Amino acid sequence: MVYYIPKQVLITHKLGTQNEYVKRQRLKLRSKKSQAVLTRLKQITGTSTDAALSSALQISPQTLSSWKGRDSTPYAICIDIAQARGISLDWLLLGEGPILRNVETNATDTTQEGTPREHTILALWRLLNEDDRTAIQSALEEKRRLRDLELKLAEVTSTLSTLQYAIDSQKS
Repeated sequence: MVYYIPKQVLITHKLGTQNEYVKRQRLKLRSKKSQAVLTRLKQITGTSTDAALSSALQISPQTLSSWKGRDSTPYAICIDIAQARGISLDWLLLGEGPILRNVETNATDTTQEGTPREHTILALWRLLNEDDRTAIQSALEEKRRLRDLELKLAEVTSTLSTLQYAIDSQKS
């Protein structure tokens, strides 16, 4: 279902222009870019095959196959995945912008309160000697570096996929 808005009404919305707003109101994403959306879903779920993706999305392989056959990806599922994983909906649906959503947090609130898990980790940290603390800090920094590299690789892969799609479209 598409919501039609009179042309004389100009909508300013955090989602963008009137045209973009109308497009985003569709319940299903229908375009030749649906395959690119499925590729990005594979990236964020860490899967490489359709069977693995259907398992990660908790849908049957037949459902995924029907999406591909109709060249349609349900918009609601894309929204749910983006919210659950902190992924930018613009990146997931359009391949534009950063992969991760910009989430503003109040750092002072999170450090003052903390979670029980954080309190446990801090208590254990205080029991360690300096050598162990240094080793753990190094491992954490390396883990963060690797995660940043994985995100950059995913962005480059997405860009490459978009370019390949554009090249293939021009050949057709």
